[in-house]
Amino acid sequence: VIDRQLNGDTLSEAELLLVSELVERWRSRLYDIGWFMKNLNEFIAKEANKEDGCTGKYWEGRYKSQALLDEAALLNCMTYVDLNPIRAKMANNLEDSDFTSIQERIRHFKNSKSNAKKSNLNEAKCQAKQPKSLKPFGTRESENTLPFSLIDYLELVDWT
Repeated sequence: VIDRQLNGDTLSEAELLLVSELVERWRSRLYDIGWFMKNLNEFIAKEANKEDGCTGKYWEGRYKSQALLDEAALLNCMTYVDLNPIRAKMANNLEDSDFTSIQERIRHFKNSKSNAKKSNLNEAKCQAKQPKSLKPFGTRESENTLPFSLIDYLELVDWT
């Protein structure tokens, strides 16, 4: 019926009423972000399943989760994630790897270092301050910190 109206065909009063109801229903759905996201996800899932030659739920079998049970596993995971843009050839070095925690840590570290020199403050204290948006590095004695130093982590990632 909609196609016929779009083609300029003459519609009966009942068909015009149906078109009006359909347009109202579509309009209300388009205002509903939940409905839009559900349909967008469905479309993406179908395309991805077609591309991958599989069926089932979109996320099913594509991603696995791994529990990080100790500090070594956490360190390994952090290093892997921070080096991902370099492995993917999206960046040539750590400073250029956009939207990574390592880039934010390096920038903050460099700013702290230059601020320490300018204000004659203890450089170690300035370097110990870390971005508030990230979990800080610290010592085993410090609660709620990662149990190694920032400098050790930067050296590890740079070496890796």
